[in-house]
Amino acid sequence: MAAPSISNMFFSFPNPHKLTFPLPSKFQTPLRPTQNSIKLATCQNSSISTAREQEHHEATTHRNNYKPKLEDHLKRLPEAWREIQGENDWVGLLEPMDPLMRMEMIRYGEMAQACYDAFDFDPFSKYCGSCRFTPRNFFSSLEMPRVGYTVTRYLYATANINLPNFFKHSRWSKMWSKNANWAGYVAVSDHAMTARLGRRDITIAWRGTVTCLEWVADLMDFLKPISSNGIPCPDETVKVESGFLELYTDKEESCSYCKFSAREQVLTEVKRLLEIYKDEEVSITITGHSLGSALAILSAYDIAETGVNVMRDSRGVGVTVMSFSGPRVGNVRFKERLERLGVKVLRVVNKHDVVPKAPGFLFNEHLPAAVMKVAEKLPWSYSHVGVELELDHRKSPFLNPNADAVCAHNLEGLLHLLDGSVSTPFISFAIFFCLTACIYVLYMYQIIILW
Repeated sequence: MAAPSISNMFFSFPNPHKLTFPLPSKFQTPLRPTQNSIKLATCQNSSISTAREQEHHEATTHRNNYKPKLEDHLKRLPEAWREIQGENDWVGLLEPMDPLMRMEMIRYGEMAQACYDAFDFDPFSKYCGSCRFTPRNFFSSLEMPRVGYTVTRYLYATANINLPNFFKHSRWSKMWSKNANWAGYVAVSDHAMTARLGRRDITIAWRGTVTCLEWVADLMDFLKPISSNGIPCPDETVKVESGFLELYTDKEESCSYCKFSAREQVLTEVKRLLEIYKDEEVSITITGHSLGSALAILSAYDIAETGVNVMRDSRGVGVTVMSFSGPRVGNVRFKERLERLGVKVLRVVNKHDVVPKAPGFLFNEHLPAAVMKVAEKLPWSYSHVGVELELDHRKSPFLNPNADAVCAHNLEGLLHLLDGSVSTPFISFAIFFCLTACIYVLYMYQIIILW
């Protein structure tokens, strides 16, 4: 079963003003015109083919002219990476959008998307629920040879909770595992990428659910102390959603893949990599979409709380989460504890996506502090963490404003929206300029006629 199609989110014309890395080829496939298509320009005296040729020429010229500027932005990365990782909570980088910041968000978003693209959804496959590729060939098999990272470990999860849209199993009697599902991977930047980034980057990418959104209802259970599942925390009032916690900490000792919990797999691998690169500048970046976003925030908290990110020389390695379309994870106490530990979280969401609004429909961070203080003991009182970047597909000239809830939650659609978020003002200015020029021409024409 493939990831949800985003064809009904896109209009029929390409984005001629892309300023960053190109998205996967699936974004660039021409689509048939729909009733919602927008006609940017008309020319009564020109043929359609001539207009298309002119549009292609202008787009190519624009990309070629902008390429040196992109390279200039990339040269800033070794000096600016701490700001990109949230050292100053992304102040001045999101509004207006910094081109380098946008490129880095898209890059980590594509690493999260790789979890979907590599997952085996085929129920008739013996290996349904696993990754379709080996760690060594992971990125090359996904046609991402220039990603600059090497996968060092696959992550597997199991749980006793009902989560049909996360766990997929083969219909064969002899399946690869009856308990485990591939949940993501840990990767580290190679030497060339490390030089470009200005530090050695350890990335953890978590897979989310795939097509349906019923998991929101499945997991809207109750808050429980995070320390109740073995994660050390001195404050018992720090609570997270029980379903997320079970998925992160459950294990099945009879299964070789999930003999150790996803939590134990992550902590062990991060600790091992930090020991290898103990003499270098290192960062830990965790990314995920949907349910994978919740797991990313949980694992980031766990790494910081247990002190795994502290080197032998007492240097603290920064932990950053690049979250996409993620739900609320814990209560206000969890949010405060996460901030105290120095974990930086950037949440990219679509305004019309229902998942970031759950759980905690009634009691959440939008209520007055006095109300939340009274409601903090309730098992349904949640609060988002970190900094939010809210995008709106209905304001994009390249996405269908009438897309359904599933499309509004789609990661590829969100990345496309993120990639074009800075282009919209440019297009608006171009349209305004053209209209102004037309008005001026008409005005001069009337003057000449009257004269």
